[in-house]
Amino acid sequence: MSYWASHFNRPISPEEQKVYNHLLELSQVEMPAQLIERFRWLFIEGVGYPDSEIQSALERLVASNTASMDFKFVLNRCCHILINRWQVYPRLQSAIADLVNIFEIAPSNPTYSRGTKRLRELVQSFTKTEQYATLRRLATVLDQSLDQSFQGQPLGNYIRRYPYLFEHCLLMEDSADEQRRTIRQMQIRMQQQFERDLSQYVTHRLLRSPSRQHDSYQEVKNPTLLSDVDLGKAIKQFAGKVDGRNTQRDLALHFLAYSNQARTYREFKHDLYHYLIASVDSGYGQHQFYDRLYAQLSHTLSDSDLQAPTEFLTMRTYSKLFNFLVVDNPQQPNHSVFLDLVMNIGTTLTINLLLKIVLLCQKVKPNLEKRFSILFNHYELRTKESGIGWLIDALENLNVAFATNFGSVNLIKI
Repeated sequence: MSYWASHFNRPISPEEQKVYNHLLELSQVEMPAQLIERFRWLFIEGVGYPDSEIQSALERLVASNTASMDFKFVLNRCCHILINRWQVYPRLQSAIADLVNIFEIAPSNPTYSRGTKRLRELVQSFTKTEQYATLRRLATVLDQSLDQSFQGQPLGNYIRRYPYLFEHCLLMEDSADEQRRTIRQMQIRMQQQFERDLSQYVTHRLLRSPSRQHDSYQEVKNPTLLSDVDLGKAIKQFAGKVDGRNTQRDLALHFLAYSNQARTYREFKHDLYHYLIASVDSGYGQHQFYDRLYAQLSHTLSDSDLQAPTEFLTMRTYSKLFNFLVVDNPQQPNHSVFLDLVMNIGTTLTINLLLKIVLLCQKVKPNLEKRFSILFNHYELRTKESGIGWLIDALENLNVAFATNFGSVNLIKI
């Protein structure tokens, strides 16, 4: 079986292919514990591997002129050859964390070989890459043994709670198609499970209401990290009739019908501004936010102001709004506007503002997910106790917003 390295479409070398084929063949016949031990001898120790031909191929890879740039992709692919095999079998999934963790273990013996030293340097460098961070997140998603109380745990351990982040946090540009399919299937499965749990919880709350007393019912746990009161408010905001007549989806449809009459892109942005500020408390909005939002929209693609609105222009507008409202640059994540909104109008209303945009065009939903993956990655080593409770509340609210508006389960409103 031949693999094509997708990063910059670089072709793989014969040595690389030899290592890939070797691991692929072994993954079909050996148990995870054996494979992990092989992996340790081949990559961590770098000496004493039982197949000298494979060890020689690896030594040539390490000695190549491009090793400092390419080896992280090679090692990442080697990990995923095993992971892709284990991931489809629930009883083998715990081995993924064991594989990822061996990179944290130092070699058992010193070495005086230049080639082995170079290999160990490259492996150590790999643990500082985004590829390795992505592997660790995947291992966390699949680790059933993690304490679900999350008390004192880093945000990274929460990743499995947020399937909408999977494609952005568990995949890289060089991820193989097979890997992408596996992550997508896992995302769908976990999202559907959350929707079922939420639906059961909402039904349970209805049965507990004074008007619907039952002799007996099974206790159903709140599937979010929000309090029962906050979850109830979130569901009502995202799925209920917010003005007594219309849901958020209804209001979005009304706006789309009205904005179709806009003759120019400038008129569309003006209408969009009023659609959005209708959900922001005027006491807060008039202080500064309204002006900042208006300026953001005015400056967005202003060269096209006199053109007729197009899907391209509107989608670009929504995407740029997410950058403004949530976070922009992944390297230096500026999220001051988002924090200011959360602290002043509350998490649920802030997420509602973002939901209103997605309801206008579901095609931009991945862009919003990407914005939150930037925040997640930025804070993934921090704990709730260190002051990121606002982000956890936002991630939980977004989960509820997506489930109530884009999920496959019809929720009974509470």
